Amino acid sequence: MNALDAAYEVLRATGKPLHYREITKRALDRGLWTTAGLTPWDTVNARIAVDIKQNGENSRFYRAAPGIYGCRDGNHPSPSPEPDMESESMSFLDAAEMVLEEHADRRPMHYRDITRTALDLNLIRTGGLTPEATMYAAILTEIQRQNRRGELPRFEKLGKGYVGLTRWHEQGLPYQIEVHNREMRERLLRRIRTMDPTAFEELVGELLAKIGFEDVTVTRASNDGGIDVRGTLVAGDVVRIRMAVQVKRWKNNVQAPIVQQVRGSLGAHEQGLIITTSDFSTGARQEAEQPDKTPIALMNGEQMVNLLIEYDIGVVRTSYDLIDLEEGEE
Repeated sequence: MNALDAAYEVLRATGKPLHYREITKRALDRGLWTTAGLTPWDTVNARIAVDIKQNGENSRFYRAAPGIYGCRDGNHPSPSPEPDMESESMSFLDAAEMVLEEHADRRPMHYRDITRTALDLNLIRTGGLTPEATMYAAILTEIQRQNRRGELPRFEKLGKGYVGLTRWHEQGLPYQIEVHNREMRERLLRRIRTMDPTAFEELVGELLAKIGFEDVTVTRASNDGGIDVRGTLVAGDVVRIRMAVQVKRWKNNVQAPIVQQVRGSLGAHEQGLIITTSDFSTGARQEAEQPDKTPIALMNGEQMVNLLIEYDIGVVRTSYDLIDLEEGEE
């Protein structure tokens, strides 16, 4: 089976929407699909998203919530989609990945051509006057951030504005580095799951401070609805958001009632964040994204590890200099 057929079979058998990472895991575990890629979930997410975008109500899939998909099946009919849910444009990055996957014939494309193709296919919509610059900046920023996290970027910059997908040549030094770093990420996750509770609280506090929290206080009151930390998330010394944080050092996935509990414990003008060393159920993700309720941000174990690495908490970097020619004018 290809990725789409495998995803459809998983969703049809399950009978309910799933996050694209869970779809990928079940497809691989059941042997419905095989791939040598190190980020198969990205492929599944992009393929389903584009299938919905291109086929609309004729697609076998529908988007139940961001990152969560269901299948249209006679035994399990899809619910009515939210207004404009299936007609919304893709992100610039997902559109770029899809253009390269479907229209580049495994050859690098200039970012202007990528943008033009994405616009022609109606994958993206923008009122900006310079969508090409937006596209290229987004690609370069993601490459930089994924490198910082020790992840293998999905895009590679090939000079003079040309971009390709790293999975086109899954071999060599970059992939050896990714295999090593993936093992280190897994070991770091195992470590934080078994940390002393006090040490874990200190680790979370350090991470929150690194990502922009100020006035962080640990809440120990028994009547505080399970809130562990309160603080203010500051962006650019301009935006200040009061946040209530609940931390779950769990092995099992966080379920929807926990999200509801956190939302019910929020003070005036507060938003919520749940951090877990495990993951979130589909129901929890859907509850967190309810459009008519206060949004609850979710950080799973994988995301926490990525941020720890990005901000050099609990890791040591070993770097080597690889020189390249300076990129000239486009």
